[in-house]
Amino acid sequence: MPFESVLHELNWGMLYLASEWAIRIGALLYVPQRRPPSATRSWLLLIFFLPWAGLVLYLLIGRAYMPRRRFRVEKQIYELLRRLVPRAGSSEAKVDGDVPSELLPALHLAQRLSEFPVVGGNHFELLPDYATAIERIVGEVERAQRYVYMLFYIFEDDDVGRRVAGALERAAKRGVTIRVLMDAIGSRAGLKGLGPALRAAGAEVIPVMPLRLWGPNAARFDLRNHRKIVVVDRAVAFFGSQNIVSAHANRGMVNEEMLVRATGPIVRHLEAALLGDRFLETGTLPPENADLTPAEPDSAEPAFAQVIPSGPGYNQGTAEQVMIALMYGACSRVVLTSPYVIPSEAFLAAMCSAARRGVAVELIVDSESNKPLVQLAQQSYYDGMLKAGVSIRRHSGSFLHAKHISVDGAVALIGSSNLDIRSFNLNAEVSVLICDRALVAELKKIQDGYLRQTDRVTLEERGAVRLPRRVLENLARLTDSLL
Repeated sequence: MPFESVLHELNWGMLYLASEWAIRIGALLYVPQRRPPSATRSWLLLIFFLPWAGLVLYLLIGRAYMPRRRFRVEKQIYELLRRLVPRAGSSEAKVDGDVPSELLPALHLAQRLSEFPVVGGNHFELLPDYATAIERIVGEVERAQRYVYMLFYIFEDDDVGRRVAGALERAAKRGVTIRVLMDAIGSRAGLKGLGPALRAAGAEVIPVMPLRLWGPNAARFDLRNHRKIVVVDRAVAFFGSQNIVSAHANRGMVNEEMLVRATGPIVRHLEAALLGDRFLETGTLPPENADLTPAEPDSAEPAFAQVIPSGPGYNQGTAEQVMIALMYGACSRVVLTSPYVIPSEAFLAAMCSAARRGVAVELIVDSESNKPLVQLAQQSYYDGMLKAGVSIRRHSGSFLHAKHISVDGAVALIGSSNLDIRSFNLNAEVSVLICDRALVAELKKIQDGYLRQTDRVTLEERGAVRLPRRVLENLARLTDSLL
């Protein structure tokens, strides 16, 4: 090989080596900014071993960034909420008398973190049966007189999606205002297959957080709107974990969910959260919302509640902080239900601390997951939980996709948020904190039904896990820290 060619290759090799070290040094300076130590360590480890591959991956999913326009609109959303949901006349003082004193700090924290006040005079109906929940949504749409708003992460073009879309089309044709927001990625099939007919019937269909890799509205592609909200005539709302999709959407699994039907002032608050998401996309309020008068409480319904959103336009991690505070205040029993559990260090510490204090902490998870990598990462936390006294129960017979927590028979938090870093810090989520012993007693019956379909994870079982499996679990755990 000629000397000039060797020199040329050496120059390119040195340049590549220098670029790798430049990436490593730059990562040391930039990656630790505003990031938990566990995530920082994972990213630095990846970038130090594979500088260029790590850099590309970091640019794609390593920064929880949003378009500059959205940050500007956030301020407008806060002003919008103050108009839609004034704090005057809230029930913050009254709720203190209905909740154990040990849990009051958690409620006060929620009141400081959420833009929404606590309100009384609500009624909640739990709808754990999948088909019944869809029936109730369709029934409310069929009875609508003024407007129907919907926001879903998944609105699928399948039998269930077409049935709900058909009800919306019929309502639109009889003069009801229909506004449907679908996550641009989770509902891409619905937007493509159902959107045209809905628009032709006169409905507004808006893709939420559309994928843009560059330009003023570019955003990290895996940040999604995970909320599920329905509002009808400002009189009835639905929220929870259930999407508009067949219960058999996951091959070989049948989904089991928790949807909640709500009436009372909380409906206006859920509507405001939905309108905030619409405002992010359109910059406007719909004309039928010119009347901003808050709903009057129903004195016959004692349930106090508070909407707790997180994600774009709101404080991030709000639901997680409230759950942590509830667990630190718990005295007797905490039941957590979620299909995906990859806790932060703070969340894990709260669970283990409650168990060590003698609180019965029961974590209900699925025996089989539709996300094997997430399940591997989840299982890597089991040893520490079990040693602290947390009871881990594997649910079988269905894919339990419900997401809720109950504490001491007095407080429940139900919504769309999983117990993982993505739900707490990245996605747009909405949960409702409910202080109503009758409602929590109903939820307990449902949770006890889950428990009858579970087997217990034991330390002996975990001790028998072979090394290759543990390596896979720990590697999977690293991927979540990268978020």
